[in-house]
Amino acid sequence: MKAVCWHGANDVRVDNVPDPTILNPRDAIIKITSTAICGSDLHLYDGYIPTMQSGDIMGHEFMGEVVETGSEVKNIKKGDRVVVPFAISCGGCFFCKRDLWSLCDNSNPKGWMAEKMYGHARPDCLVTRI
Repeated sequence: MKAVCWHGANDVRVDNVPDPTILNPRDAIIKITSTAICGSDLHLYDGYIPTMQSGDIMGHEFMGEVVETGSEVKNIKKGDRVVVPFAISCGGCFFCKRDLWSLCDNSNPKGWMAEKMYGHARPDCLVTRI
């Protein structure tokens, strides 16, 4: 498949990359049909995120069609059309159960890095269910 990949500060290319696979039973694979650049992508593009490595795939806000789901996914199925917002959350931690999705304890396994870089945890805004 094709993906927008970061290769260094101000160096973004469309590359051929391996197709995604289900790694976690809560994963879903989405065929992207529409997307746009997010302001937070500019931090990656400009090289401000020290953990980026050449070839890392960019993008996290998109619309598409569900192609495959893991065994624990119950709220979407193959063929569903979905919109994926910037906040990715587990749905089961203390914060997710209180609809505080951007504070998810499990969606960023390296959250400590952001805290070290910025001096605080990173959720900039709260996401509410519509």
